[in-house]
Amino acid sequence: MTKEATETQKMLSAYRRYLKLQRGASSNTLDAYLRDVQKLLGFLQGEDVAPVDVKLSHLQAFAAGLHDIGIGPRSQCRILSGVRSFYRFLLMDGYVEQDPTELLESPVLGEHLPEFLTPQEVDQLKDSIDLSKPEGHRNRAIIEVLFSCGLRVTELVTLRLSQLYTQEQYVRVMGKGQKERLVPISPLALKELGYWFMDRERLKIKPGEEDYVFLNRRGHHLTRTMILIMLKQQAEEAGLLKTISPHTLRHSFATALLEGGADLRVIQALLGHESIGTTEIYTHISQQSLRQAVLEHHPRNIKC
Repeated sequence: MTKEATETQKMLSAYRRYLKLQRGASSNTLDAYLRDVQKLLGFLQGEDVAPVDVKLSHLQAFAAGLHDIGIGPRSQCRILSGVRSFYRFLLMDGYVEQDPTELLESPVLGEHLPEFLTPQEVDQLKDSIDLSKPEGHRNRAIIEVLFSCGLRVTELVTLRLSQLYTQEQYVRVMGKGQKERLVPISPLALKELGYWFMDRERLKIKPGEEDYVFLNRRGHHLTRTMILIMLKQQAEEAGLLKTISPHTLRHSFATALLEGGADLRVIQALLGHESIGTTEIYTHISQQSLRQAVLEHHPRNIKC
């Protein structure tokens, strides 16, 4: 390994420690950020440019290359965000004297409204499940917990029995950056969990997996991919034409709260969003509902 390659590896190791220890990044976030940086490093290697010698022109060429190979605007933005994070770290740690990403522009994104399900469509999804199958009650519980609590899929698959407070009707969720939050869980979700727990008691659970809420037939906790596949198959069986993922149910949770009149900052806390800006996208979904509420309830619109 050349001296330059060794220095680059040292920088990457230091950046990884920074993300993990100072930013509290999860393993998924760590991997995503490092993948974005590796894309840039591969490009720079072809240009024979060291990371510490990068100029704005190099980054603009890199961004143009992402477009040329067919990477969409949203993915480009994510990759460039990872590159900015890397160079902010290099500046902070003294590897570079100036941040070359300061004037780097990202592609303009059109407004993206996340897909969501109505409560009736969630019921349709659940009702399509065959309860004669061993995983039937488990899958109904998964759908109801995702919709009732707005969990991320990683939060769902790592959910443990010790995080359920059934009497108080709360779930203690370990979110991004190892940040905990308490989320209310509905009586219906608890009821579906109760049915699943009766089936769960008949499983031969692998050592070390005893505290996980959701398990497969072999007694192992589920993975994110398993949940995604299950939901896609179930959506087909339910005859739902929307593209459905675990995140769809999270969006559905937030949308239902907003349409029910919940304050945006309450939704922010329940979702575990650090920025209110992340939550504000839900206001676009329910714009018509909010307009109707204003027409009906604002004093300027009430006829004397």
